[in-house]
Amino acid sequence: MSAGESSRLTEVEQAQRRSAIPSVFAQTPFLAWLGLAVERYEPDDVATRLPFRTELSNDGSTFHGGVVGTAIDTTGALAAWSNHDFDRGVRASTVSMALQYVAASAGSDLFCHATTIRRARELIFTEITARDRDGKVLAHGIQTYRIT
Repeated sequence: MSAGESSRLTEVEQAQRRSAIPSVFAQTPFLAWLGLAVERYEPDDVATRLPFRTELSNDGSTFHGGVVGTAIDTTGALAAWSNHDFDRGVRASTVSMALQYVAASAGSDLFCHATTIRRARELIFTEITARDRDGKVLAHGIQTYRIT
């Protein structure tokens, strides 16, 4: 066994690191203030919920578009990490994201669902949909996330 192979993480260590990601995100000061909660965290399949607060709104009843974009971006990033091989690195960022806003939130919590579409060497491609409590689509995003 070469020196490079001996430092590889076991599958148990990989799983432990993956499972720690939601709590790492929750400790980020901005995300902690935002209140985004991880509802499901499975490999390549993540769901989050953002409770509605007037501080996050345009007018007291509708989420600000930047808040929706943040929830979509974060949920996509969580999907990217959810099945990541930590031997490939831990430095990460969103490379690209496109959003389509299709409806207003009308005072409802925001529910986001992200799936990983493809994993390449460094790039992870995700699709994210944001819905209200009734299941109405509010926004859709595609994201390219990079972990090195």
